[in-house]
Amino acid sequence: MTTMIASDLDRTLIYSAAALDLRMPDAAAPRLLCVEVYEHRPLSYLTETAAALLAELRTAAHFVPTTTRTREQYERIQLPGPAPEFAICANGGQLLVHGEPDAGWQARVRRTLAAECAGLDEVRAHLLRSADPAWLLKERTAADLFAYLVVERALLPDAWVKELAAWADGRGWTVSVQGRKVYAVPKPLTKSAAVAEVARRTGAETVLAAGDSLLDADLLLAADRGWRPGHGELAAEGWSAPHVTAVEACGVAAGEEIVRAFAGAVTGAVAGE
Repeated sequence: MTTMIASDLDRTLIYSAAALDLRMPDAAAPRLLCVEVYEHRPLSYLTETAAALLAELRTAAHFVPTTTRTREQYERIQLPGPAPEFAICANGGQLLVHGEPDAGWQARVRRTLAAECAGLDEVRAHLLRSADPAWLLKERTAADLFAYLVVERALLPDAWVKELAAWADGRGWTVSVQGRKVYAVPKPLTKSAAVAEVARRTGAETVLAAGDSLLDADLLLAADRGWRPGHGELAAEGWSAPHVTAVEACGVAAGEEIVRAFAGAVTGAVAGE
């Protein structure tokens, strides 16, 4: 049976220093492997155990990184094992095949967005008008597909987020808060649509998935089995589905537990052939 693993990256498999959540005594902390450097500084990690398991796993299943990062941000990450044949970036807006963008997929995505939701310019303008300089640090767009703000999280008003979500919903967009970033993403721009395309191309019969944010909910719902960590938007909202396991661990320990779960599921699928 051909198995595909479609996993979110940040705060699911890999973690910044601020997100590691190392609750154990220092002497008992796991050894960490740095898998991303940004501006000459280490940025993202996973445990060495998770790294070894992931390298083994990638010989037994199609591993497809599935991220909201743009291609440029994704390419900074150096996961253990061979480069994946497929990678999904920009929340499904970019499909990389052997590291190169699939132009046909991108054209298909842009046609869908043009037909089904408000334009990026309108949403970006609203974000800038409504954001308070007291907590707004940066404003960015990603691959000309969606927008996000970098904010001072402690000062970000919950009421503003709720008002933004209601405004965006009426225009076919959704809002997600992840760490210091507030994302505004078109509803038709989904990880699950891109994963379905990769499953079609690879002939995958089983899809395993993991993710921590509201932008991962559609990915988890579309998978045959899924896992979410004990932290993140989905955990905060108590989000659940019958085929999705809520991992109790938080931080980088959750990432290791998710990789172990992937390995167990792949081993079981191979044994059942």
